[in-house]
Amino acid sequence: MCGIVGYTGFRDAYEVVINGLRRLEYRGYDSAGIVLRDKNNQFELKKTKGKVDDLVEVSSQLKETSTIGMGHTRWATHGVPSDRNSHPHMSNNEKIVLVHNGIIENYDTIKTMLTEKGFTFQSETDTEVLVNLIQFVMDENANLDFPTVVRFALNEVYGAYAITVMHQDFPGELVVARLGSPLAIGLGENEFFIASDASPFVEFTKEAIYLEEGHMAIISLEKGVDIRSIQDNSKIEPAIQELKLNLEQIEKGGYEHFMLKEIFEQPKSIHDTMRGRILVNEGVVKMAGIWDHLEKFKNAKRIIIIACGTSWHAGLVGEYLIEEFARIPVEVEYASEFRYRNPIINSDDVVIAISQSGETADTMAALKLAKEKGAFIYGICNVVDSSIARITDAGSYTHAGPEIGVASTKAFTAQLVILSLIALKLGKHNGQLGNAEFMSLIAELDALPTKIEEVLHATHDLVKEISKDFVNAQNFLYLGRGYNYPSALEGALKLKEISYIHAEGYPAAEMKHGPIALIDENMPIVIIAPKKGHYDKLVSNVQEIKARKGKVIAVVNKGDVQVSEMSDYVIEIPETSECYSPIVSAIPLQLLAYYIAVYRGANVDQPRNLAKSVTVE
Repeated sequence: MCGIVGYTGFRDAYEVVINGLRRLEYRGYDSAGIVLRDKNNQFELKKTKGKVDDLVEVSSQLKETSTIGMGHTRWATHGVPSDRNSHPHMSNNEKIVLVHNGIIENYDTIKTMLTEKGFTFQSETDTEVLVNLIQFVMDENANLDFPTVVRFALNEVYGAYAITVMHQDFPGELVVARLGSPLAIGLGENEFFIASDASPFVEFTKEAIYLEEGHMAIISLEKGVDIRSIQDNSKIEPAIQELKLNLEQIEKGGYEHFMLKEIFEQPKSIHDTMRGRILVNEGVVKMAGIWDHLEKFKNAKRIIIIACGTSWHAGLVGEYLIEEFARIPVEVEYASEFRYRNPIINSDDVVIAISQSGETADTMAALKLAKEKGAFIYGICNVVDSSIARITDAGSYTHAGPEIGVASTKAFTAQLVILSLIALKLGKHNGQLGNAEFMSLIAELDALPTKIEEVLHATHDLVKEISKDFVNAQNFLYLGRGYNYPSALEGALKLKEISYIHAEGYPAAEMKHGPIALIDENMPIVIIAPKKGHYDKLVSNVQEIKARKGKVIAVVNKGDVQVSEMSDYVIEIPETSECYSPIVSAIPLQLLAYYIAVYRGANVDQPRNLAKSVTVE
């Protein structure tokens, strides 16, 4: 949500910032802006509702005018998407400019105070309140330097933020700070970059500092990077990270959209997630994060999985896996609800947090609560050195590679692989999983990249054709049983996210308890019906649907007869163990959502109102 890019150095700041904002478009946004400090030490500010291309139309005259500046893509929280609510925001005295990700929760109180002091506001945003608070603190403390003023102001606000701020009287200096929202600093030769993640500067440097929670930095070409605690100004030695990201990973590589590219990357992302963790011939699953804390898991009274969105669906599959193979009780919670319902958390609980970005605000808050209660917390995320990776006691990276499309695809299947490995490791260790079954399951898991490759090539063109018949659909119903109930939820979520068609996922057995009232000749129903797992019951479900003239799109195993004969459309996938069927069935469901959205003319990679990384509540 929202994106920040900043630069100081010897390059054209306009090009660096604009290109950086393009790299952050995947985060989701509704407006964009840029500010540069020109050669006369004046601020040149342009901003607009719309996309980065719209910003370029109103700001191209700023090319080659400055070597220091910053930009922003905004996802509306306070105030509608508009030019005046767009960032950057300027103080009343026009000397301070600021961009901000996050939410200042006490902005209304501060705004009332500032209004009484004579300040005026042009926007509805909390960000304009913050930049004027900084001016107010500076006016009241003329003897203080600018970074100290920023620090004092930040100690008066509460909420979540990542900010970059410049002052006209302090040329060459950028002040950045972070509380709850991510911020990275790229270290180049005689240049520095600032961004919400490393993608805007990956071609310029391989060294970065990920600003820690509660830290701020003063950045200048003259003095370098000075990191301080926001609370007490104590100096902090930075931890410099070597970036593993490369430019090829964050480009489309010939695909029409990032989402399609990422769907087709799943054989590789699944293989990379398993690489080094599974030795089939030796019958070994190697999970350092589990192995180092086996007793914690073995003695756990229960495991609580917390997540949001697609990661929550992965958690539901994880519940099935861990309870079946390890026989440890599992609860799956929406992180956004968990933190507010006064949950019972004990010191012998294990809490597993799942998040693609590792920055999801609700999941972070739920983890902090669990940690305060003494639970052991374990993270599953895709982004190295993310906030969740740092706060947890142990964890596993998915190694899916950068996921740019807002709708998650390869991160979801990689999460399922990690959860499968955890369940197998725990089941083998505590004696609940016999050796023969364990060996069979790890062999099948190892074969998944090949099966996914097969599914992609066998179903792509077919699903593309099927999608054309549902461009004008108003509603969809997805049904599955057992392990594939979460698959139904995920399939429905993908469709609604990117095509804007209303879709619901249900356990197939619940169809008669309400959803069957919706079924008629205009209702498409996707039913996930592999041979293993409640197949006969699913046959009955299809019969009930056809008796009401519903349109059935069936995802079945190769050679299926019963369900296929009754269905209007049939998509075949290879047979695998029931526990892995959500991984295999995810592929055609992702393709179906993708092509329906494409044929409807939707912006697949940047669907309306959505953001890739939800860093505010």
